[in-house]
Amino acid sequence: MRPETMTLVLLVAAIIVGSLLSRFFDSLSFILESATYYSEFSIVALVLTLVIISGEIDLSPAAMMALSACLFGSAFQAGVPIGLAMVISIVSGVVMGAFNGFMVLWLRLPSLMVTIGTLTMYRGLAQILAGDRSISKFPTWFVGVDYRELYGVPIPVLIFIFASIVLAVVLGTTILGRQIYQIGTSEVAARYAGIKVRRIKFMLFVSMGVVSAICGLIATSRLASVRYDLASGGELQMVLIVMLGGTYIFGGRGTILGTFIASWLLVIIATGMTIADIPVTYQLTVMGLLLIVSIISTNLIYSRNQA
Repeated sequence: MRPETMTLVLLVAAIIVGSLLSRFFDSLSFILESATYYSEFSIVALVLTLVIISGEIDLSPAAMMALSACLFGSAFQAGVPIGLAMVISIVSGVVMGAFNGFMVLWLRLPSLMVTIGTLTMYRGLAQILAGDRSISKFPTWFVGVDYRELYGVPIPVLIFIFASIVLAVVLGTTILGRQIYQIGTSEVAARYAGIKVRRIKFMLFVSMGVVSAICGLIATSRLASVRYDLASGGELQMVLIVMLGGTYIFGGRGTILGTFIASWLLVIIATGMTIADIPVTYQLTVMGLLLIVSIISTNLIYSRNQA
């Protein structure tokens, strides 16, 4: 059994249980609408999959979403044209991702510890910038991206599907994809094979920053406001999606397909718990339990395959 197969079985079971909880789960439009609430995390999880396959981890994307969104909101509120404010937000994502990459790759610090630190730092900077207030009053055309559809599919969901296809092709069919797998399997062997390990990993960290900033803008459009606690707790959900999708926590293995399926699994589970009126504290407990189980099961599957 492959981890993606297990995730697919869980997805089918979750849909069946959801249908028993509410008749709305029989509607594709309801599921697509529910997916818009988690699309930003799912998009970031796709890039996080590449980072973890390469043997690193980044726990700061939710905080990068918040800081880049607060920079966007503050710039617009100060009179900066909204187009330029969006550019400022995305450039801030480049800077934050590059800072993470510099700390890990040039100072040779563990990515887990670095991104825990920058997670706190970026969130703190967002709070300093925005305070406890909400930044709102954006143009009408910018607000409500989740209500805009193409062929009945919300735009954020379409972006997620398109990004999944592109990254699946990159990871599964290109030289860069094979190099990412090789780096995660054995960084030393990758260096001897002539692979530019530092350059590729740095590119992945910068990509995390850029995608986090873009998703921060999507979240701002969906919520029609910005606060420093935007995407708070998103780190757990992003890592959960990647781990549920079967990506090996120690690198070298994983697929975009698994992350894609796991994203829909999270949508069904989270929406089902909300419909069942399960308190948020219990929902977090379930998410944490799922994360532990997914890591253990993935390790067992890979260890059996190696045996």
